[in-house]
Amino acid sequence: MDGPEIGALAGELTDYLQAFDGCFARSEGRQHLWRYTTGQLSALERKSVEPMADYHGIPPRTLQDFLATHRWDHQRAWEILQRQVAAQHADEQAVGVIDETSFPKDGAKTVGVQRQYCGALGKKDNCVVSVHVGYCWDHAQSHCTLASDLYLPVSWLADREACREAGVPEETVFRTKWQIALDLIQTTLARGVRCAWWTFDEGYGEVPAFLEMLTALGQRYVAEVPRNVMGWLVEPTILQRGAYQGQGRPRRYPRLARKSLPPCRLDDLLKHSPVLRRVPWQNFYIQDTHKGPLVWQAKAHRIYLKRPAQEGVQARRELVSASLELWLIVAKNPLTGEIKYFLSNAAGGVPLEVLLPVAFCRWHIERCFQDEKGELGLDHFECRRYVAVQRHLLLTAISHLFLTRQKRRLEQGGEKGTVVMPVGAGDTHGPGQRGPAA
Repeated sequence: MDGPEIGALAGELTDYLQAFDGCFARSEGRQHLWRYTTGQLSALERKSVEPMADYHGIPPRTLQDFLATHRWDHQRAWEILQRQVAAQHADEQAVGVIDETSFPKDGAKTVGVQRQYCGALGKKDNCVVSVHVGYCWDHAQSHCTLASDLYLPVSWLADREACREAGVPEETVFRTKWQIALDLIQTTLARGVRCAWWTFDEGYGEVPAFLEMLTALGQRYVAEVPRNVMGWLVEPTILQRGAYQGQGRPRRYPRLARKSLPPCRLDDLLKHSPVLRRVPWQNFYIQDTHKGPLVWQAKAHRIYLKRPAQEGVQARRELVSASLELWLIVAKNPLTGEIKYFLSNAAGGVPLEVLLPVAFCRWHIERCFQDEKGELGLDHFECRRYVAVQRHLLLTAISHLFLTRQKRRLEQGGEKGTVVMPVGAGDTHGPGQRGPAA
């Protein structure tokens, strides 16, 4: 990028950030927003508060206070970001992607930190985990982060002293990761975001309540699930009620009829079920990769999932919900033999040519994490307080949407390159030049 292009980019960033002016009562907040985003978009090697403050020639305490103590409405900023995506990047084939990411952290003071599985390290270690909603549009050419939230383990919320020290609101209660994801989805839907499909990994796909809630919200999904999920390929007979006869405890209803087959694991169904074995494998092109076309074999069949076990009810007597009548999609890599299992609530007429690309669309959220960690410093935060970490997640999403737009513009113009803000850009194009404080 040459000098005029860099200058134009700084002007575009100023115009982009102007939409967030109403989140701040004073001009200083708008200036800090500019400084934070330009710091994240800069060529700095590390993008924590201190290097970014040095980048702009201000005391580090200034940006630390901007994250942790300044009064500004970061929830409204999320709403503005989501409404912008809904209005400017609406796509009938958009895909929403749910996933989590982790940040290794030493010590025990950072909000939410504990020894748990850390995807960044591939093992259990001290880390902070956050849940994210990604959005993919423009024929899967563009992606951004729509919403983010911290995961707070039970152990953290049980330690009220640690919560007070980290500034965790008193009303905060424990939520599983899938419950956090569901809250984020409902928020984005309320703000006008529409996705043709949702997709997510086994950690979310194996939770029947999550799948049921998505269906209740009118959302379609293709969810990867583990091979040990239980179900039937032929609808079992369910007895809803019966007259009590004889001695002993009355039977529980609804219950499986005595002649119904027991539920089976997905991998056992694939190996042994004559119903599924009669369905032929078909070859499907998924996408082009740097190694060539990605082709998988797949087959699909209706499946009836077993609901979670109820206390005091034997496994064979567990209930079946009509709402969990889904499509089972089995995909096999013909080169490696790897097998993946997916569930979808798609209507019967939706072809596999549509469902499989959605199933393999999760790389977009991984690329979001890669961009935000590698280019924007998502994992460089050193703050410890609850609101500061939440604001850092928001500000990174704001920077990422701008980065995505500029990259797409360069690609459509036949150029390739990295969007980088020059040192000093904020001195001539910062928010302070836009007029008086709100």
